[in-house]
Amino acid sequence: MTDHVGKIIRVHPADNVAVVVEAAGLEEGQTLGEGMVVTARIPQGHKLALEDIEEGGPVRRYGEVIGTAMVAIPQGGHVDETNLHMPTPPALEDLPLATRSAPQVAPLEGYTFEGFRNADGSVGTKNVLGITTSVQCVAGTIDHVVQRIKRELLPRFPNVDDVVGLNHSYGCGVAINAPAAVIPIRTLKHLAQNPNFGDEVMVIGLGCEKLQPSTLVEDRPVKIYENTEAADPEANVLSLQDESFQGFEEMVDGIMAMAERHLERLDRRRRETCPVSELRVGMQCGGSDAFSGLTANPTVGFATDLIVRAGGSVMFSEVTEVRDAIHLLTPRAVDRSVGQALVDQMAWYDDYLSQGQADRSANTSPGNKKGGLSNIVEKALGSVIKSGDSPIVDVIGPGERLRKRGLTFAATPASDFICGTLQAAAGMNLQVFTTGRGTPYNLPMTPVIKVSSNSTLARRWHDLIDLDAGRIATGEASIEELGWELFHLILDVASGRRQVAADRLGLYNDLVLFNPAPVT
Repeated sequence: MTDHVGKIIRVHPADNVAVVVEAAGLEEGQTLGEGMVVTARIPQGHKLALEDIEEGGPVRRYGEVIGTAMVAIPQGGHVDETNLHMPTPPALEDLPLATRSAPQVAPLEGYTFEGFRNADGSVGTKNVLGITTSVQCVAGTIDHVVQRIKRELLPRFPNVDDVVGLNHSYGCGVAINAPAAVIPIRTLKHLAQNPNFGDEVMVIGLGCEKLQPSTLVEDRPVKIYENTEAADPEANVLSLQDESFQGFEEMVDGIMAMAERHLERLDRRRRETCPVSELRVGMQCGGSDAFSGLTANPTVGFATDLIVRAGGSVMFSEVTEVRDAIHLLTPRAVDRSVGQALVDQMAWYDDYLSQGQADRSANTSPGNKKGGLSNIVEKALGSVIKSGDSPIVDVIGPGERLRKRGLTFAATPASDFICGTLQAAAGMNLQVFTTGRGTPYNLPMTPVIKVSSNSTLARRWHDLIDLDAGRIATGEASIEELGWELFHLILDVASGRRQVAADRLGLYNDLVLFNPAPVT
């Protein structure tokens, strides 16, 4: 990166725009280095033309074309969505597949964290009781029961961190046998298998729903019991409509008794030293701005490479925030089949958006634009930097579980809540979330480390941000320094030595399923 007197940053030598660093922005008539005069007020994070750009001429950032000029833009002019045409996305045919050799890096050894080992070989970073639901109809009951469990039972089990109700809007009034219904169904099944739940499956249903509760445990060797009087200690499923229940309080008592058995087992778990190879980290961004691709996402990308070097698992996601940079990713696939899988996920989502009479331009939000991102092309080029430089070893569809250690692309929508839900279903035990505009987003079952892209946000949200990557833009720290800082923070949070800000405040978002199938 290069800058002019610390006021603007150009990422790539081929770029003809730079991002304004100054918190107060640049004023019309202000002179920068080499005699450049600012021709209009330009807010922080927005782009300044470094040279005259003729009408129809390419506008470059990250060394890539992010658009063409609608009108002639003078040197020193403001470049934003109002004077840019968005280019077409890269064609999916004939993309280079697995053409780049993997970087030669030494394994990273000797780093560990304190986690909870599970019988299936996975490792948790929290010890949480998860109560899975098969239909939205029981959500109110689960909310009621969760509060009672926290109040009446949890104090007796000091080694259990929390109890979480996995409520959602699915389960009935849906085309349960439609091909795309496999996505929400496998998501729910896999959410219950998240490492932080300690393999303690507990499912509460209504009884008449299309998604029968037993479906969520059908691939597990468990027995189904519908009331507590006849229940075996290993019962995992309870339906509120079971005729043995007389009134609401008996339903609640049944759930409480089941929860107590699971809490007893969870309370016996203890943290033990685990290698970094047991980490499964999800990387996500939300409320992005023009600094995201300069500071926070490169920091995350550096930490991604460290985790991969240590044998761990990292996934990046958000199809619409990858689509316009797909030509930069397919060469990094470990083989042609992985490269083709990337292409197939892009094509599936192109078709999905087309059916909804939308395209990827619908992604960019008013906040993104206020933060200096002109369009989804610029946003995507900054977003994929979270993936670091490691080879992509696998691609999984929405709701599928991680299969390999290393860097995986987990195909998800870019919606913060849907992406987080799908990454949790994939098996992540910790998430890193970058933001430029700010968000209190957090997940109840996995710690979420919040990284700010600019120091203005970090100062304003001092009790919500865990790491300020804006120090890169001001020259106070390098990407490498903050990458290592984030890596060590990940290990501390995974070990329970540090608590993320949103957990301290008790802020948690609802789970949101991705359901591309019809609703009846």
